[in-house]
Amino acid sequence: MAQPQPWLLLTLVGADRPGIVAHITRVLFGVGAELGETAMMRLGNQFAIMMMVRGAGNPEEVAGLLESVRADFNLKLHVDEIDASLHQHREPDISVTVHSADRSGIVAEVTAALLEAGMNILDLRSDVGGSAEKPIYIMQIDGESSAGVEPIEQCVARFADQGLTVRVTPLETMRG
Repeated sequence: MAQPQPWLLLTLVGADRPGIVAHITRVLFGVGAELGETAMMRLGNQFAIMMMVRGAGNPEEVAGLLESVRADFNLKLHVDEIDASLHQHREPDISVTVHSADRSGIVAEVTAALLEAGMNILDLRSDVGGSAEKPIYIMQIDGESSAGVEPIEQCVARFADQGLTVRVTPLETMRG
């Protein structure tokens, strides 16, 4: 029995326009590619896709297949072979939410503290709300804590003195 082709990680980034996802997936479907995990999102006016794909060839062949879509939408395309498999999704058990007046260093300081407390970050999303005159930084971090919630709560408590509101929430994941 033949081994399945390895997974490739496609990364495409460019100005957001309708039709990007439809065109990319139509090309991949047309050659019989298998899609694995994907993440697609809009940041600012940019659209980014990370997509696990296999069965469409090697990285150079897949880049060639997608060249017309890349050019039509003026996207940056990167394709790498990766050592990955499906059904390896890790579930977060801790969620950390941060609100603060926007300033430099929030992400670096908070993520360093979480690492120090034993948290492995699985997902981080941030946004700037409020107004141009009074921007508010908002960050949502989900991860795994090897030592439980208490060390996370202790390490982020110091941020209250810096004007950051940090909420730590244990997550219960249903398995089964």
